[in-house]
Amino acid sequence: MSDSKKPTLMIIDGHSLAFRAFYALPIDSFQTRDGQHTNAIHGFLSMLLLLLKNEKPTHLAVAFDISRASFRTREYPAYKGTRNETPSEFIGQIPLLQEALAAMNIPTITKEDYEADDILATLSVRGVAAGYDVLVVSGDRDAIQLVNDDVTLLYPSSQGVSSLTRYDPARVRERYGIDPHQYPDIAALVGETSDNLIGISKVGEKTAVKWIGLYGSLDGILEHAEEIKGVVGNNLREQKENAIRNRRLNRLVTDVELAVELDSLERGSINQQSVRDVFARLEFKSLLDRVIKLEGADGAAADAVIETAAELRADSPKAPTAQNLLDEELAGWITRQTVASPEGLGLTVEVLDGKAIGFGMSGPTESVSLPWQAGRADYAPFEAWLASDAPKIMHDAKGQLKALKRSGLAFSGLAVDTLVAAWLLRPGGPDKILADLVDRYLDETLPVHDENQLLPDESSGSGVPVQAWYTLRAAAAIIAMLDDGSRRVLTDIEMPTLLVLVDMELAGVAVSHAELSALSAQLGESAASLAASAYAEIGREVNLGSPKQLQEVLFDQLGMPKTRANKTGYSTDAGALADLQASNPHPFLGLLLQHRDATKLRQIVETLDKSIDTTGRIHTNYMQIGTTTGRISSNDPNLQNIPIRTEEGRRIRAAFHAGEGAETLLTADYSQIEMRIMAHLSEDAGLIEAFNAGEDLHRFVGARIFGVTPEEVTNEMRSKVKAMSYGLAYGLSAFGLSKQLRIPSAEAKQLMTDYFARFGAVRDYLRHVVEQAKVDGYTETICGRRRPFPDLNSPNRVLRDNAERAALNAPIQGSAADIMKFAMIGIAADVSEQNLESQMLLQVHDELIFDVAPGEWDALTGIVTHRMSSAADLLVPLDVQLGRGANWDAAAH
Repeated sequence: MSDSKKPTLMIIDGHSLAFRAFYALPIDSFQTRDGQHTNAIHGFLSMLLLLLKNEKPTHLAVAFDISRASFRTREYPAYKGTRNETPSEFIGQIPLLQEALAAMNIPTITKEDYEADDILATLSVRGVAAGYDVLVVSGDRDAIQLVNDDVTLLYPSSQGVSSLTRYDPARVRERYGIDPHQYPDIAALVGETSDNLIGISKVGEKTAVKWIGLYGSLDGILEHAEEIKGVVGNNLREQKENAIRNRRLNRLVTDVELAVELDSLERGSINQQSVRDVFARLEFKSLLDRVIKLEGADGAAADAVIETAAELRADSPKAPTAQNLLDEELAGWITRQTVASPEGLGLTVEVLDGKAIGFGMSGPTESVSLPWQAGRADYAPFEAWLASDAPKIMHDAKGQLKALKRSGLAFSGLAVDTLVAAWLLRPGGPDKILADLVDRYLDETLPVHDENQLLPDESSGSGVPVQAWYTLRAAAAIIAMLDDGSRRVLTDIEMPTLLVLVDMELAGVAVSHAELSALSAQLGESAASLAASAYAEIGREVNLGSPKQLQEVLFDQLGMPKTRANKTGYSTDAGALADLQASNPHPFLGLLLQHRDATKLRQIVETLDKSIDTTGRIHTNYMQIGTTTGRISSNDPNLQNIPIRTEEGRRIRAAFHAGEGAETLLTADYSQIEMRIMAHLSEDAGLIEAFNAGEDLHRFVGARIFGVTPEEVTNEMRSKVKAMSYGLAYGLSAFGLSKQLRIPSAEAKQLMTDYFARFGAVRDYLRHVVEQAKVDGYTETICGRRRPFPDLNSPNRVLRDNAERAALNAPIQGSAADIMKFAMIGIAADVSEQNLESQMLLQVHDELIFDVAPGEWDALTGIVTHRMSSAADLLVPLDVQLGRGANWDAAAH
């Protein structure tokens, strides 16, 4: 048989490839409706299809480990003992992956007491003996020992098989300077961290390769161990048993008894019905067409599956053909469809350059297309409907509503934004575009406009009327899945808040370019001066932004203690270096941290400066669905990350000033809102007493803990109590508190013990939150906002601990978000009702900022104080602090 006709056997390490897929794809982006994670399966199959397309093997098998236990762990119990616990989300995917492979007629092989690598080794030896070319796909470097003239290792990168290293004998020699069969000797000497195989101290890859070149093998090296001089020679002689053990364990078994013959691994036709069934359960649509085109499926089978898939798509409801209606016909259509769909009509606004240029409206069975031209009398029925309270259902409405305002069109009646509704259902979910929701909740595919067409073809099933129809249907599916509390949050909080955010984004805030520009120049000079001083401390210039160069300076040149290890060596992030400076202060490190602060602040200033528009204002984008807790976030630019406690941060805020025609700025801030919510939820008598008496909370708590009067509570005591009070709500441990306060762990533990002895209801509440969430699967705010926590019952300790910490704070942060939103809604309504010209400009955490029109100070402060203080009925008062000034910093309170 000529080489061109030799069969090709591809053997894959299933766990190795699946793990790469698991860590390459986000967990939450691949999840079925019932919560089954599928990222490892989807990634594995995608990589497999690419391999089959590119390599075209005639024979194929996938090997899996049964468990971590094998003959190796019996001999050496610590083997692979340092590996983290396998994530539960991964474990549950392997049986489903094996089921999918079975449907695709791809054999999977396991063997008790052996690893997948041993199966690959055995099959590769058999394959070569039978005259096959063998392709081994594995991310385990132990598989390098299998490489020879007939066996090629395809080694995937961390991104998967789209970037493969092909190890043939020449490539192994080029990379390692050895023959493939010698690689296990190198690994035995150096050790394998991932397998917990400890090598010879101070022997790295270069030294091991040099020894192999001199003595040929590990056995040869050990025979000549007395000839090797220096520290490494002494280490080799003292620790040779490590290398001998490692070589024994990393040698792959090539004669495992397997209940398969090579002929049975020949690729054949897929099981059509099984593939459809499995992929339907996994909710894999895009992969189905790729699978059925595998070369292993015969033409008739592939055609049958393609035809069946087309039939399934044909069974999905089709969007109605959009009508073009005017005047009385349009008015009649709106009346009929409102009766047919009393919960609302779907609406999509086509936007160009920030203004409306067209509309799509849809009822359950009919839709209308309205190319927009301002001032057309024949669209009067639509304008009247748009401005009425008739319910409208939209997707990602905020940008569309801003376009309506810019176009001078009145709007009212937003009933549902499907983007926000879906977020309430899955706060941590990845669904952001309408196509995601159509796929998840309707099990259909949203038609996409052909990019080769300059104008959308409404008859082809794309365009804004079609989007409006799918939005209407997706809304019904999502609302049906919301509980009553979440529906109230959607209707009473989120939809009115969306309208408030529209006005705030359009208003923007006035910012001084001159002040920001001057501050940027000053920070640049400061950073340059700090860098020069840092260079002087070490006698040379380095890149202060390069982790690699900083590692060399800190840990080699200066000999400072190592920080925590990471992929590039040792951490040089801000937290690690701050801890290092606290424990081992050094002038260079202090200057480096100051340089980082100046550089970071300058980046913030430059980002803000670039965002100022031609009217001198910044218009941030408020992300209503940007958090899992309900808090509003800000981006493009982020106005919630400006520091407040530094002089430079205050200078940044000073550049935000009252706008043209405004008399002053008003700032209104909730005082200690999260602790007030904690007091309400825990019903702790001590905390309630402190707030109702109007005392300084942290001095009150400090007096109880330390057994002194409030006047005797020092600033240090108060700081400790404050850090602990807030930290408890975020699941802070005694270790975390000791690290934060830089006090001994024993002192931190005693501090927490004393705290709970005086405020036991807080401890009981926090315990109850997690226990109840484990039963319910979610936490709930005062207003009924739910946040799911499926990982609370995860067998993975890390995931479980993270979920418990998040669950502790979710009701508190979520309730604070709900209260702030209620306040914003009420303030906006009152300002409108009283026809005030003052404007709400910014929402930053627990603070609101307003432009105050001349003569409206008293009216506005009355509205703001009333609405913020009465936004929730708590067991303690909601205290609101007001500030007034020409700029944000001057208005601070």
